Amino acid sequence: MGKRAYGTLLLAFMLAAAVALAGCGKGDSDKKLIRIGEVTRSLFYAPQYVAIEKGFFEEEGLKIELTTTPGGDKTMTALLSNVIDVALVGSETSIYVYQQGADDPVINFAQLTQTDGTFLVARQKIDNFDWNSLKGSVFLGQRVGGMPQMAGEFAMKKNGIDPHHDLELIQNVDFANIPAAFSSGTGDYVQLFEPTASIFEKEGRGHVVASFGTESGILPYTVFMTKGSFIEKNNKDVQAFTNAVYKAQNWVADHSAEEIADVVLPYFDNVDRDILVSSIDRYKQQGSFAADPIVDEAEWNNLIDVITSAGELDQRPEHSVLVNTEFAKEAIASVK
Repeated sequence: MGKRAYGTLLLAFMLAAAVALAGCGKGDSDKKLIRIGEVTRSLFYAPQYVAIEKGFFEEEGLKIELTTTPGGDKTMTALLSNVIDVALVGSETSIYVYQQGADDPVINFAQLTQTDGTFLVARQKIDNFDWNSLKGSVFLGQRVGGMPQMAGEFAMKKNGIDPHHDLELIQNVDFANIPAAFSSGTGDYVQLFEPTASIFEKEGRGHVVASFGTESGILPYTVFMTKGSFIEKNNKDVQAFTNAVYKAQNWVADHSAEEIADVVLPYFDNVDRDILVSSIDRYKQQGSFAADPIVDEAEWNNLIDVITSAGELDQRPEHSVLVNTEFAKEAIASVK
C-alpha cells in the first residue's frame, strides 16, 4: 500500500479480527496480556517464537497472544484500531503513519531483524549468478512500498540494475499468493522468504542465487512497535516485553540452528525439520537476527535511504521522533 492511507481497510479488518483473533501464547491469568500482530509467519522471526516457547515473556510477567495479520497494511490497521497492542512489522509502516500526520505516532522500540529476509530465487539453476542476468527477465516482486520490494530494488540498483526499465517487474500479486504464482509459471525470478525459498530448492521449483539481505545492508527491517499512547500507559510492560525479546536474542545467538528449529517447530507444522534447520542457519550466517533490540541511528538512516530510493518518502523523519531506544538500553543493562 506504500504511503497511501491504511484507513480504508479498517472496518473490514476489525470485523474479521473480532472473530478470528487467536492466541498461541502462554501464561497465567494474573499476567499482563500483550496482543502481538506479526506481519507474516516466518522463520525470519524465530527469536519471537523462542521468546514465547522458552517462557521469557512469562518470566517478565507477560502473557502473549499472537496472531498473524498478513501484510503491513493490515498489521498497522490492527494496531491503530487497538485490535493488537504491539505490531511486528517493517519500520517503514511507522513512517507512513507519521507522514499522514498521526496524532498518536507509532514508536519503534525493539528490533528483531536487521537485514532484509528475502532471497532471489531463479527458475533455472545458475552456478555463477551475475546480476546482469536480470536484464530482460520477468521478475515477480513484492508489494509496492513494502520493505521486501524496496530492499530488493535498492539491491538491484546497487548492482547496476534499474528494476523499472531493465526488466519486467510484476507487483500485482498478493503477498500470500506469490509462491503459488511462481510455481504456476509466472516470472523468471522471484523474491521469497524462508522457509519457502528452501522448500522450492528441495522440490526443484527454484534455486536461490542471491540474498537481498546481504546486498541491502543493516537496517531495522522488522521491529516491535506500538503507539506512543500505549507506551505512556504501559511503560513497565513495554520494558518487560523488551527484556523478554533480548533474552530470546541471546538464546538464539548461543544455540545452533538445530536447537532453534526444535523450539520453533510448533509454529511450522507443515515444514520438514531439515528445511527449518537450513533456513535458520541461512539467516544466522548472514546476520539477519538482531543481536540486541536497539534500533540505532546508522541503520535507521540506511532504512531512510532505501525508502527514498524507492520514491516512497515525503519527509525524512528523524530517528528521535519514531524510535525509542531507552527500553532496549535498559534491557541490555539489566538482563543477565
